[in-house]
Amino acid sequence: MIDTHSHIYLEEFDDDRNEVIARAGEAGIEKVLMPNIDVSSIDAMISVEENNPGFCYSMMGLHPTSVDAGFEKELETIRSWFDKRDFVGVGEIGIDLYWDKTYAEQQIVAFEEQIKWAKEKGLPVVIHSRDSFPEVFKVVDKLWEENLKGVFHSFTGTEKDLEHILGYKNFFVGLNGVFTFKNSRLRDFIKKAPLSRIVLETDAPYLTPVPFRGKRNEPSYVKYVNSHLAQVYGISEEEADKITTENAQRLFFE
Repeated sequence: MIDTHSHIYLEEFDDDRNEVIARAGEAGIEKVLMPNIDVSSIDAMISVEENNPGFCYSMMGLHPTSVDAGFEKELETIRSWFDKRDFVGVGEIGIDLYWDKTYAEQQIVAFEEQIKWAKEKGLPVVIHSRDSFPEVFKVVDKLWEENLKGVFHSFTGTEKDLEHILGYKNFFVGLNGVFTFKNSRLRDFIKKAPLSRIVLETDAPYLTPVPFRGKRNEPSYVKYVNSHLAQVYGISEEEADKITTENAQRLFFE
């Protein structure tokens, strides 16, 4: 399995990061992909990657909740990192209208700019779309080209939102612990998406799946998302693992 979205470089893991990574390997996780948040998180993220080569992989981007009045300068610093080293994706980028709408227009500008970077570099985008599917779709519709690829991370949208995403060739749906919650509506319509368009993630340390909901999330718990996916699709866990891993490989490493 591949955890396509995990923030294991955050301070929540400072006391036991090596143990967390060891548990991930024991659980069958072969790669952990780490999206960036902002300038302040870069050093910690890259350090985790360098200490775990071939297992942890960094992305680069500016998270929408970190966009403020001075975002242009931060965006410039983040852009410069693509000239220094390789990354597996541009992320975590997008629009978040759940916490604060103050800088909504700036979020859109930052999102558009980072999609352009992805197109230039031939990298996938990792999209955050909390309470903002219409706004996100407007941007992606505007900038979409057949060679643009990516994932709608932590998908919690409607059936109509899912259909819109599936209309973008080479875009995937990222499922995490939210998918396992009893009150999740996703199980009612997620099968409209072929398994070939789904990748697994944790968003650790957040959104911990059942049966550990409420506790700190970690990459090894992606197996519970995989198990739930297998149940919903009526296939074996091994088959769900195989297909979603191939999807992640195709999106981020080909």
